[in-house]
Order: sequence, then C-alpha cells, then structure tokens
Amino acid sequence: MERRVAIIGAGMSGLVACKYLLQFGFKPVVFEADDGVGGLWRHTMESTKLQSTKPLYQFIDFPWPSSVKEDNPNHYQVVDYFNSYAQHFSLIPHIRFNCKVIDIDYVGGESNEEMKSWELWGGNGRPFGSKGTWHVTVQHTRNLSIEVHKAEFVVLCIGKYSGFPNIPKFPPGRGPEVFDGKVMHSMDYSNLDNVSAVELVKGKRVTVIGSLKSGLDLAVECANANGVKYPCTIIQRTAHWFFPDFNIWGVIAGYLYFNRFAELLVHKPGESFILSLLATLLTPLSWGIGKLVETALKWKLPLQKYGMVPNHNILQDLSTCLFAVLPDNFFDKLKEGSILIKKSQSFSFCKEGIIIDGEVKPLKSDIVFFATGYKGDEKIKSIFKSPFFQNYIIGPTTSVVPLYRQIIHPRIPQLAIIGYAEGGSNTFSSEMKSLWLAHFLDGNIEMPNIREMEKEVKLWEDNLKQYGGMFYWKRCIFHCSIWYHDQLCKDMKHNHKRKKGFLAELFQPYGSVDYKGLIHK
Repeated sequence: MERRVAIIGAGMSGLVACKYLLQFGFKPVVFEADDGVGGLWRHTMESTKLQSTKPLYQFIDFPWPSSVKEDNPNHYQVVDYFNSYAQHFSLIPHIRFNCKVIDIDYVGGESNEEMKSWELWGGNGRPFGSKGTWHVTVQHTRNLSIEVHKAEFVVLCIGKYSGFPNIPKFPPGRGPEVFDGKVMHSMDYSNLDNVSAVELVKGKRVTVIGSLKSGLDLAVECANANGVKYPCTIIQRTAHWFFPDFNIWGVIAGYLYFNRFAELLVHKPGESFILSLLATLLTPLSWGIGKLVETALKWKLPLQKYGMVPNHNILQDLSTCLFAVLPDNFFDKLKEGSILIKKSQSFSFCKEGIIIDGEVKPLKSDIVFFATGYKGDEKIKSIFKSPFFQNYIIGPTTSVVPLYRQIIHPRIPQLAIIGYAEGGSNTFSSEMKSLWLAHFLDGNIEMPNIREMEKEVKLWEDNLKQYGGMFYWKRCIFHCSIWYHDQLCKDMKHNHKRKKGFLAELFQPYGSVDYKGLIHK
C-alpha cells in the first residue's frame, strides 16, 4: 500500500505536521485555501498581537529572530515568523495554495457494518492497514475548478476559530431580521483590511455582543475610531478572568500553574490512586492559590468598579483556555466613556437596536457585532462527506469530539486531527502532537484496542467537565498539560522528565525548550 499523506490547512498546526512527516521520510501534500501560510493569523483585527511572550509561543527548534524586539509581536510579525519557519524547513514546495478542500470521503474500504465490528483501530491497529482510500475534493479558489486527490492518510489542521460563526438563536420577530442596522460576526470584521474596518465603524453607534478576547479587542478598535462621541457598548453575558499583561503575570502563572507541583493539586485522567488521593488532600492549597491570584487581579484592575468580576474561580478559566490578556488601554477607554459595559444574560433585537432585559429603552445601534465564538465541531463535521463519519465525529450533544491522545478518533481510520485540543502554548502543543503522529505513522507506536482507546477518551472528557464546567467543550488541557505530554513521551519511548534535578523537575515551569531532544527521529 502507498503511504500518501494529505494535510488540510497551512496554519501553524499544518506547518508542524508537514515538517515532522518530512523528517520521518514521508512526502505530504498540504492543501491551503489561502495564498499564504499562517491560517487565522492572516485574518485578524489590526490591533491583534501575541498575548503571551515570545518564548511561550515559539517552535521547539526555531526561535524567534533577533530582529523581533517586542515581547508581544503583532500579527504581521507572527505571520512572518511562520513564513520563515516554512522557508527554513523547505515546506513551501509541499503546499498547494489557493486550494480549498470541499470535503473528504473514505472510498473503497470496509462497509459501515464491518467498521462497527472492529476491535482494533482501522481493523488491525496500523495507520495504513485499512482497505480504503481518502478522496480529497479540492476547489481551486482562483478558477473554481475541482480536482479529487487520493491519500491513504489525512491530517486535519483546519482549526476551530474560523469559518463557522456561532450566532445566537432568537424567537421569531426578535432576531436580527427586525433590526434596521447592520449585523456582523467578529469574523467578518477581522477579514477586513484596516482602512475598511475603520470606515465601517467610524461615526457609528456600535454594540458588541460578547466580552471575551475578540469582543474586547473589537470594542477598543471602535473606541479608537469614535472616542466618546459614539461610545461602543459591550453586552457582557459572562465575565471571565483577564490578565493586565503576560510579561510579569506570565512568569507568575508559570510558577503557580505550569509546573509538576501545580499538577499534583489537580486530578488527572488515568492517574493512580496515590495521585488521586494527593490531589484531593491538596484541594485547599489549589483553592488558596486561586484566591491569591484572584485577589491580586482585583487589586491590580478595577474589575469591581466596572462589574467585571467573574462568578467562577480562575482555575475554571485556566482549565478552559478562556483566560486572556486585556487589550492595550482598555480600562482607560472605560474611564473616558468611549467603551460602556452592560450586563445581561439575554437580549433581543428591535428596529432601533438591542433590547436588554430589565431596561425600558432600547440600546440604539447602527452596527451590532456578534463576538460569540465559533462552532468548531460543526466545522470538523462538515468536511466529511459521509453521514456515517459525521455522526462519529460529533457524537452526543453532551460530548466533545472524541480523540485518543487528543489526535486520533477511535472509529475513523487513517485520519488524525492536530490543533483541536488547546493548551498553554498551542505551537508547542501542536508540535508534540505532530511528532507523536509522525512516530505512529512510521510504525513506532502500538495502538491499543478500540475499547481501551474509548475508555481513555472518556477519562479525559470527564476530567474536562470536572474542571471546565459549562465550558468543557473548549477541550483545553492547560491544567494537566505536562501529564498529557508525559503520555506522548512515553508512547514515543522518550524520557518524560525533562529537567535536571528533583527540585527543578517539581517547581520549574515547563515549556517548549524542555523538549528539544525529541525533535530528531
């Protein structure tokens, strides 16, 4: 059997997947709908910059160039960094730009009934062991011609924060259709160039639905364009914890949450009885550390004054990757009145704008932006042509996409997903997954039976629900990322303890630099 591998997407995850597969002797083909690498970083707001400092967002074996002096590079610099990475490792010849994947279909393989009866992944536990071939339907974005490419293995690197905006549903007569103004999703705003974005909001009464990172960024851009004459109003449904910056606070978080000792304070999927007992006994310490950080943030930032104190603890936001860094001068904008915040769990549209529960007068608006996130699961589901696989990939509404090792679906053969699960550093997390995948495709990792794979998937899902609460669907493994990377290292037969000395191993923060020795075959 041939070992053709197709990678869908040339964002950060697609680049590292391509790099490691090349390193292991494969010749992957990457399909990218855009005309360059970078993924979501190519389509973002003008003010967007890296939230974390450079060392926390860099490739294992490719540091940031010395020419980038900023601690938090802007999105242009991030795209340049990705381009440099692709050039350095000769990835560009393997990428087919302006090629949008319409769908993928598993053709010529076993029947649905046969696949349901499998005991081993793909029938025999091997990456290229199934009979079928993936047919990848590609549309050339310039001439709209269609081609079908065949591959024995597909790697989905399509991300989950684009393409499928999450728009709230409204009763008839109370939705955007009754509004005389313009309604957009933050995705559409991000796709505009800087001049067009400013022209769109200039002199307009803007309302932003949502108070996560994209919502606050959008509000600041509107405030910069309009000042106090036309203040931007944020409708805050749920408050979340924000850091003022990640320079000092990132170091603090590193020593409080990014080391092995911190992970002793939380329960981890598949842990031993001793570790489980220890996490239970140390729960008060975990609670105390969280309260200390929350108190420091409330002292540093006027959260109480503007009604921005969350009702949940900070560990929940860390465990769901919903913590973020505030935009520059955000509280200055609140103080001067160019940004207003209104708290409301529910709202509806009227002809003049937004009706907020509990308020008599409507909030008059010219433009309403939904900064309400994306339907990442639907995006993954839509790429499968077969309803059989569509049902597998989504599962029950109370579940997340079930992935063994956060990479492989137990019931879908010859396919992997990189970049769906989030961590403290997504570059490093995607690299580790890609390295594991390259080892697996090269025959160096033995897969357990499907029942064991699904058991492990359930353990992780239960853990996500335990710490993530209602936001478990974010599939963030921040709170036990070292534990997760330990599993990958053990699968690849590498030493999972990467520090020198007992105290360093226990208390020093973990990052990409600790895994440099893993990059070679």
